[in-house]
Amino acid sequence: MAKKTLSPQTILAPLPSALVSCGGKDGTVNIITLAWMGVVNSDPPMISASIRPAPFSHALIKETGEFVANIPTADMVEIADGCGMVSGRDVCKFEHYGLTAEKGTLEFAPYIVECPLNVECRVRQIINLGSHDLFLAEVVNILVDEVMINESGRYDPGDLKLLGYSGKYYLAARKIGPRMGFSRKKQGG
Repeated sequence: MAKKTLSPQTILAPLPSALVSCGGKDGTVNIITLAWMGVVNSDPPMISASIRPAPFSHALIKETGEFVANIPTADMVEIADGCGMVSGRDVCKFEHYGLTAEKGTLEFAPYIVECPLNVECRVRQIINLGSHDLFLAEVVNILVDEVMINESGRYDPGDLKLLGYSGKYYLAARKIGPRMGFSRKKQGG
């Protein structure tokens, strides 16, 4: 198959799209849509969120050191897109999009009830990368809809259509194989 050279850019195929919720010390709550997130450590469990300094959420997360990565389903695509297009300085996105802010274990950042997966995080480090600040955060609690827990009691998104993003919105998750290591077992290893 022929290859074409592209200029350096941020392409890693569709990434999970997250509605990142946060709150300020004054009780303000907000949501920012991010696809620039990822797993960065397993012990302790940590994820990253890359955010430009201009959005309202950046200041709230920096102030409190908390955020929740809420993973929406594909049927929430208009909400995810909308939360990324309006400023929380002007609009309460929870009210505007009919979302429910619920207190979890964090002091300031609520989670979004309508999202099937909510990952509560505390920021451990902020690294300025130029156009974005990278928030490295420890996962302190996970809330998950029961439909995403399999018969073994483990997390499994199953057939839930999670939202992904890579310039456009995509379906991000579809199970196509068993657990990691299945190929080694097939090879007798």
